[in-house]
Amino acid sequence: MKNKTFFTLHTAIYGTFAFALFVLPAWMWPLYGVQVNDQYAYFLSQHNSIFLGGIAMISYLFREVQDMQANRMLVKGLMLTNGLGFVITLYASVIGIFTGFGWSDPAFFAVMLGLSVRQWRLNAQ
Repeated sequence: MKNKTFFTLHTAIYGTFAFALFVLPAWMWPLYGVQVNDQYAYFLSQHNSIFLGGIAMISYLFREVQDMQANRMLVKGLMLTNGLGFVITLYASVIGIFTGFGWSDPAFFAVMLGLSVRQWRLNAQ
């Protein structure tokens, strides 16, 4: 897919999760088996949305960049970020922190990693 399409898709997905974790943490986290039971856990979820939103904004801003070197490095960074997300959320699922819908998180990061690897390979040509 074109870099613009890839970055737009990445923006939409990360932006949606950033918004949901900022506005609806008490609804979102129990789906994963994690309770938001005090103001600190609520704020921590909102704090986490800073990083998801930041990744979404960076992806959005790079949609129009034509420099292939810059695009390759950004895609590589997103690939590594999604790989790290996969490892951490898989760990949380395996040791029982994430339950219920929690197994969707490693699946989500695996799909995002796969898309990033595919895009990285397309840009390497």
